[in-house]
Amino acid sequence: MKYKRVLLKLSGEALAGQTDGLYDRAFMAKIAQEFRVCLDRGMQIGVIVGAGNIWRGREGADMDRCRADSMGMLATVINAIALQDALLRAGIPARVMTATPMAPHAELFTPQEAVAALERGEVVIFGGGLGQAFFSTDTAASLRAAQIGADAILLAKNVDGIYDRDPHGPEGDMAKKYDTVSCSRIVSGKLHAIDLTAAALNMESGIPAVAFALSDEGSILRAAAGEPFGTVITPD
Repeated sequence: MKYKRVLLKLSGEALAGQTDGLYDRAFMAKIAQEFRVCLDRGMQIGVIVGAGNIWRGREGADMDRCRADSMGMLATVINAIALQDALLRAGIPARVMTATPMAPHAELFTPQEAVAALERGEVVIFGGGLGQAFFSTDTAASLRAAQIGADAILLAKNVDGIYDRDPHGPEGDMAKKYDTVSCSRIVSGKLHAIDLTAAALNMESGIPAVAFALSDEGSILRAAAGEPFGTVITPD
């Protein structure tokens, strides 16, 4: 494996799949089986989950931003527990760690406990974002990756990489996919790949990222193995 310890960014929309409900159980069972294959290959997996299937802070346009973001952070904890349940049902050890105290529902995150769990072969799911408003789950993924000493951040997306413009937008037929792109290019070009704070953190930590389509068969393992697909985001 090119990357042994990874931080996987998984969106809330991915958990919902094509269903009308909050969760696509069949999809989550499929993800659990992908995790099993990865763990059997010696990978260590941390996961950051989004909350787009439940709530996005921007939906509270007329709300106080801090309260709207608090709702989003709580929604990520709900998704983290749902993912933990899917993994445990598949016989995969998993624990949820949150940025703020939420006992008895989850453990409080510390880098030492997270790394110890990863080394024991457990999947560690990070909920609650960073516990502060104004910070996205992209930024949470970048910071948690640095704190656990991840070799790479895996960005599971609905598209097969990063483009210079929206491939589904009005100019989609002219969209160019990047095989590699630097964090500095993302910042200077304001590419819609990861938010600018996350890109700056990746530049400082030196951790690369791989953006890929989660719908591709075995995509998580392929990304961790360093196969040439998706888009590699270099920290330089």
